[in-house]
Amino acid sequence: MKSRIPVVLLACGSFNPITNMHLRLFEVARDHLHQTAGPELKLLCGADVLKTFQTPNLWKDAHVQEIVEKFGIVCVSRTGHNPKEYISGSPILHRYRHNIHLAREPVQNELSSTYVRQALSQGHSVKYLLPDAVIAYIKDHNLYTRDSS
Repeated sequence: MKSRIPVVLLACGSFNPITNMHLRLFEVARDHLHQTAGPELKLLCGADVLKTFQTPNLWKDAHVQEIVEKFGIVCVSRTGHNPKEYISGSPILHRYRHNIHLAREPVQNELSSTYVRQALSQGHSVKYLLPDAVIAYIKDHNLYTRDSS
């Protein structure tokens, strides 16, 4: 195995609850950066979050510019999203496209925290979708049930 370079990834999103696919984002991004870049600090996001950069009044243009200009982004693909389209549709993202790394997740799926919360509220199993420790925490704290607020 070739030597690894230090990579710091800062992620944003609700991760509510965190799923195995959220954890997978870090693995895919790290592998991508080890193959394509040097030591860096990058914002890690899924393509769904990249799309929100164009949502009016959600992100300030100055903040988006600072993120992509000074640090850059590693964007992991997600089913139903086209990050290249989001980049070309945003003047800021397009201007700093050289600082946006698109990493492809080879294991595509539709898993989302929204789905997990809905499944739990209906009493369905989420085994193998979440780490066991997260499932235990959810049960111990009675989260995402019909009776919880």
